[in-house]
Amino acid sequence: MSRLSLTMEWLMVAFVALLLTSQVRSEEIPYEHLISQISACPKECHCPPSFPNAVYCDNKGLKRIPDIPPYTWYLYLQNNLIDVLSADALRNATQLRWINLNRNKITGEGLEADALKAMSNLVHLYMEDNLLTSIPSPLPAKLEQLRLSRNRISKIPPGVFSGMDHLTLLDLQGNKLQDDAVTEVNLKGLKNLIQINLAKNQLNTMPLGLPPTTTQIFLDSNNIERIPAEYFKGLPKLVSLRLNRNKLANGGIPKNVFNLSSILDLQLSHNQLTEIPVISSGLEHLHLDHNKIKSVNSSDICPPGSLDDYLDENGPRLRYLRLDGNEINPPIPRELMMCFRLLRAIVI
Repeated sequence: MSRLSLTMEWLMVAFVALLLTSQVRSEEIPYEHLISQISACPKECHCPPSFPNAVYCDNKGLKRIPDIPPYTWYLYLQNNLIDVLSADALRNATQLRWINLNRNKITGEGLEADALKAMSNLVHLYMEDNLLTSIPSPLPAKLEQLRLSRNRISKIPPGVFSGMDHLTLLDLQGNKLQDDAVTEVNLKGLKNLIQINLAKNQLNTMPLGLPPTTTQIFLDSNNIERIPAEYFKGLPKLVSLRLNRNKLANGGIPKNVFNLSSILDLQLSHNQLTEIPVISSGLEHLHLDHNKIKSVNSSDICPPGSLDDYLDENGPRLRYLRLDGNEINPPIPRELMMCFRLLRAIVI
């Protein structure tokens, strides 16, 4: 290629970069950093000039992580064959905020020491569908979302969440966690957790040690048979609880355990219930489909005093009710509709 052609090529890159500086905020990526970022893009990856902080290396059949440019915020490496996460490959990418390593072949042995901790600005870590057997450690201190679903995780090392004050979402769905792995000791440090997903594991009891900040708990497809009477006492902000596809029967549910002022969404589908549990007047979504319920008695499901106070702001807020897959025969009792005046959909 002639010197003139090279000069013209670089002029074109510079011209495009100059145009982009009007679209990219200066505090995100200065002009000189933009030029450096474009020129350092790995040949295996795509670095769109319109989104200069992002590097796309997904679906490339990669077996290793290429050298990543220094001003990368978002790194997409999903759907590859990567089995090693090395600190060396990411040594220059100190500004990473988001890395997606889903659907690779990374094992605990392939996760080099301090490879993750070196990402001091990382807030989102996706490592779903890999071969991990334990939660990686140490983790970046600023991490806000940790998604590790569908691995082979059976261990949560004590202290792994120490100092993780920013972590709000923990997704461990589809692993091999048992009761002794999910305890107050193992979860210590999750001071600001909002959502935890432990669905499709091997739990027989409700997980211990959840912080009072927790608002969403997903426990579908475990083997849980009972809920301790005081279990939710330490969870004053609980909004959504999913216990679909467990082994809950009425004997394992204390009478007022779900009568919580904070809860809006309660899902108990595909269990062994024969009666509708007591609910709070503030509940908005109730899923009881595919149980063994034979009848709906409005006096049982309707919160006390509701028929008198249905126009009051403290009256029942239920809007959606699923009862299909039970042994209930229509019609729906009129008293039920009188109680839940805000009900918009009922499936029976």
